Amino acid sequence: MTTCPTPIKLTELDEREIVKGFFGKMIHSATMTMAYWTVEKDAILPEHQHPHEQVLNLLEGEFQLQLDGQTYHLMPGSVFVIPGGVPHSGQAITQCRILDVFQPTRDDYR
Repeated sequence: MTTCPTPIKLTELDEREIVKGFFGKMIHSATMTMAYWTVEKDAILPEHQHPHEQVLNLLEGEFQLQLDGQTYHLMPGSVFVIPGGVPHSGQAITQCRILDVFQPTRDDYR
């Protein structure tokens, strides 16, 4: 019989500011990282890239994403797949809540 892991309560996780105005709570599995972000209005995500595939889920607010020379205006319910190694940046138009899922695990977020 396999033992099930204990449920994780987001309210009990420590929040860290990874980039100015981006506050995250991180959950790691064996192969993925889930980052639950609270993002301040007007916070800027500088252009960057990483080898991880990223699935951005905009839960609340409005976010502008720049990827591969295109600008995308994301609203609640928007899901955007960002391939690994592709430069991207963004800005919160309003305060946002975002769930990012990364594969493989983001060890730099541990």
